[in-house]
Amino acid sequence: MTQADATMKGKTCMITGATSGIGQATAVALARLGAKLILVCRHPKKGAATQQEIAHQTGNEDVQLILADLSSQAAVRQLAADFLATNQPLHVLINNAGVVNLQRQLTSDGIEEVFAVNHLAYFLLTNLLLDRLKASTPSRIVNVASEAHKVGPINFNDLGGAQRYRTMRAYGQSKLANIMFTYELARRLEGSGVTVNGVHPGAVATGLGKNNGRWAQGLIKALGLFFKTPEQGAATSIYVAASPQVEGVSGKYFLNSRERKTSKASYDVAAQQRLWKVSGEMTGLR
Repeated sequence: MTQADATMKGKTCMITGATSGIGQATAVALARLGAKLILVCRHPKKGAATQQEIAHQTGNEDVQLILADLSSQAAVRQLAADFLATNQPLHVLINNAGVVNLQRQLTSDGIEEVFAVNHLAYFLLTNLLLDRLKASTPSRIVNVASEAHKVGPINFNDLGGAQRYRTMRAYGQSKLANIMFTYELARRLEGSGVTVNGVHPGAVATGLGKNNGRWAQGLIKALGLFFKTPEQGAATSIYVAASPQVEGVSGKYFLNSRERKTSKASYDVAAQQRLWKVSGEMTGLR
């Protein structure tokens, strides 16, 4: 997809995890297409630097920042309230922020952090913004998932890994939750003018996992030689967010800008509905 294939002029796009890696590359590309950006980030200095860099690279200065720590449900609720108070439309929501932890950590809400950030933040933020998305149709939701979802089914008896915590199991389960949430939400949004799709960016050299100490940082740097660049990894997110070819397409999963099948476990409708119910209970949403 080139700039000649799509335009985002007049469109407002919110991107979480927008100050590095795939999120930043996605933001830059959408800015070049003329989108108005809402960047969600944790750190004011990194946010301001990203804001300036996007303007410098693209000439698009229509970039706003909203600060939020997505591990905190109170912060996610405040983020949604702050945006809704601006009375702006919302045409694209890209749930991109994510974490990987080598050791089990709990959030301020007492929830295992990987599941909280990678899934519950998607679930809560999206639901809080749904009415605005519906009022801005046609609009799109893009959930950044991963092929790591294929590690196995969701363990509803130990969602937070309290009984046994394994890094890739926790991460993969959160990514499976992204896809199951996408499929269930797509059914609920049929006929609304809002579409929702999941994407796999590929193995990308980003900051993901660098919070786990120096040795992890060194390993990530070494493996980065074999990874995609953030720009290459962002290509599918950009395609699903902006391409006219995806207009009206919903409840799908994309890899390398093409529809792909997901794991057998991801299509379990009863499990999708159970996940929705549990997620609602964990976030205090009906």
